[in-house]
Amino acid sequence: MNRAALTASSLNAAFLAGERSAREIVVSTLARIAATDARVNAFTSVFEARALASAARLDALREEGMPLGPMAGVPFAVKNLFDVRGVVTLAGSIVNRDHAPASHDAVLIERLEAAGAILVGALNMDEYAYGFTTENSHYGPSCNPHDPSRIAGGSSGGSGAAVAAHQVPLTLGSDTNGSIRVPASLCGVWGLKPTFGRLSRRGSYPFVYSIDHLGPLADSVETLAMAYDAMQGPDALDPGCRADRIESVRPGLREGVAGLRIGVLGGYFEDNASEAASQAAHEAARVLQARPGVIWPDAALARSAAFITTASEGGALHLPDLRQRPQDFEPLSVDRFIAGALLPAAWYLRAQRFRRLYRDKVMQLFRDWDVLIAPATPVPAPPIGTETIEVRGQRHPCRPAMGLLTQPVSFAGVPVVAAPLWPALAGRLPVGVQLIAPPWREELAFRAAWVLQQSGLAHPNPGSL
Repeated sequence: MNRAALTASSLNAAFLAGERSAREIVVSTLARIAATDARVNAFTSVFEARALASAARLDALREEGMPLGPMAGVPFAVKNLFDVRGVVTLAGSIVNRDHAPASHDAVLIERLEAAGAILVGALNMDEYAYGFTTENSHYGPSCNPHDPSRIAGGSSGGSGAAVAAHQVPLTLGSDTNGSIRVPASLCGVWGLKPTFGRLSRRGSYPFVYSIDHLGPLADSVETLAMAYDAMQGPDALDPGCRADRIESVRPGLREGVAGLRIGVLGGYFEDNASEAASQAAHEAARVLQARPGVIWPDAALARSAAFITTASEGGALHLPDLRQRPQDFEPLSVDRFIAGALLPAAWYLRAQRFRRLYRDKVMQLFRDWDVLIAPATPVPAPPIGTETIEVRGQRHPCRPAMGLLTQPVSFAGVPVVAAPLWPALAGRLPVGVQLIAPPWREELAFRAAWVLQQSGLAHPNPGSL
């Protein structure tokens, strides 16, 4: 099968031109998933009947000459913490199997379908989103399409792997401490963690309510932007959604970076990046003509505070099940959930007080900069089962350390586009970079991403599948 024919832009163009029916697109997408997922393990459910019904509706609309959405004919899949009508929301667990099926689709699914996209399945993840590797003991690990012996990243590992394997051109994930940006980096695809509160979270299973973000992973900057624009909008029923209007990024994509003040984060972000990850950041800086040596305030403290917040809120959320059925939890994370539930309240309160001061310092940084560049992961994808990694002569536990460079950023709530790069020192594996913008200014990160894509430096790679 021609993988290029499965890109979002080509599928959308072929459908709108009448060259392919929506049914043909869905059938070929399902065939691609069936042919590759035994090696990738990205999908936990495939919604064949629903996808074919959606395709039939789109074909009928086109036949009748009715208006078609901007994403008409584009297949997508979602991390299995998104509610899908009639399906139990697993959130990577077996505990949730006892829950009733969802009565409604998540808001972001509704908005993508309103734009003409077609939902085809649900995707593997770390249990309850607590992890950076998607080594799920219940459903098996998601494998990196560029080397199936390696991790896909997490917790949205299935979301990254599905795009990288050309199973679908668009997926949805969640990002609390890096769970979109880590798999985007390790799988070599585009990802977006929007401003905290930008997109509605209604209809998604929470992990850490005060830090959770939802966003897309995609095969190109255009697909990422199109999906982001389609999902925007206020939601009166989600008190955490603070967006009062749509701020479309697509019209400004081609403006480039002329006039933007772009810097490269040093200090903590150099000290915790391997040579391959640093090479990726330096290559992006060269193309974007960025200035080096910008210091992000209190990055290490922010990561510590994010750990305390994550453990406390996550442990509290699952405390009843931890008391009654701890044996049914993911072995790789159950101890962390229990420890989080036992953390003193004073620690949590101190982390929140620090967070308020921290955000103020980050906002001051953006008085001088429009976009900041940093590696997205400290290393390329390690082999599945790796216990420790070495970065600049220091050994770190692998699973938490994959978020070394993403956690301080998401704790500030600022928007980030993850761009897929292929530095020579990574040995044919991708290592992404973060393009970080001020709150509510996603379009600045998208403009930088567009320049990286147009230069040929940042792009998904077909891989071996």
